[in-house]
Amino acid sequence: MDISYRIGRRAFLTTLTAAAKPRGEALDLLGRNLGGRGAVLVDGRTVHTWGDQAEVSDWLSSAKPVLSTLLFFALSERKIKSIDALVADQGWPLVEKDRTMTLHHLANMTSAYARPDLPGSAWAYNDFGINLYQKTLFDRIFRQDPEEAANTRFAPLGLQDGLKFRATNRRMSASVRDFARIAQFWLARGKWQGKQILPRQFFSDYCRAQTPADLPHTLKAETNDYLKLGSYGGGSDHFTEYGAGVYGCNWWFNGTGRLHPHAITWPGAPRDTFMSIGAGGNCAVMIPSRKAILLAARANWGKHTPGDATAPTNQHIALLIEALGKGKR
Repeated sequence: MDISYRIGRRAFLTTLTAAAKPRGEALDLLGRNLGGRGAVLVDGRTVHTWGDQAEVSDWLSSAKPVLSTLLFFALSERKIKSIDALVADQGWPLVEKDRTMTLHHLANMTSAYARPDLPGSAWAYNDFGINLYQKTLFDRIFRQDPEEAANTRFAPLGLQDGLKFRATNRRMSASVRDFARIAQFWLARGKWQGKQILPRQFFSDYCRAQTPADLPHTLKAETNDYLKLGSYGGGSDHFTEYGAGVYGCNWWFNGTGRLHPHAITWPGAPRDTFMSIGAGGNCAVMIPSRKAILLAARANWGKHTPGDATAPTNQHIALLIEALGKGKR
């Protein structure tokens, strides 16, 4: 059977060899368990879909790694010299304690913007810091409208529906079939249709945990948004206290962390699994060792509880692995 949309510039067939073909009944169950709209890809082929693949909606924090991918583009285009470039050098009037803040800090929830800590000294899931991040990328580095900046750079992926951005906090909306292309681009470490669009080294260096496992949590304090930027969607210390040891460039990785030192993030998943995670059930799972992707919008991913084998996300990934059959773990 032919897939209902294209990945890249040509259509792939979902018919795989008998040895590689995923178990259809497990994929059906996976789609029912997740709900919403989603897809499973294996080796660049879409092997299962459910829901409207063309509907464009807000991916919330699952789109944050798109910001970091755009940071890679800025580095490739020599718009910045380093991911460790100072944010103050982009013209922001930062207070003295924030003068050492870098773009790397913003990408890793360690910027301490609007928090009492020094940059790099503590973890805080910080949507005021993310708003500073997106404004720095679009307004100070690219100096382009977000849709122009993103759609131009992701154009080689052959997006069908295009990336949309809110006027206020620039949160990104996309269809499942377009977000699948972005996830495949991440899985392939910047390569698309045989062409290396971004240097592979960027993904080797930064598509892994960037926060030390012993990084402490931010100090208790009220948000101090002294630049009057507003939020990307949440607080300056919200969503989760997990992150130390398993977060990097806005992706989540399958390792041990400060709050789960004896269990990996998703015990039922291969160790190389990584995710983009968004509120409202918007997530994408990439498993390089299985060349597999699972993504779903407005789906039942459950609460983010690293190390818990009974958590819905872990169960979904385990079911995906079952569907894929024997392979590297």
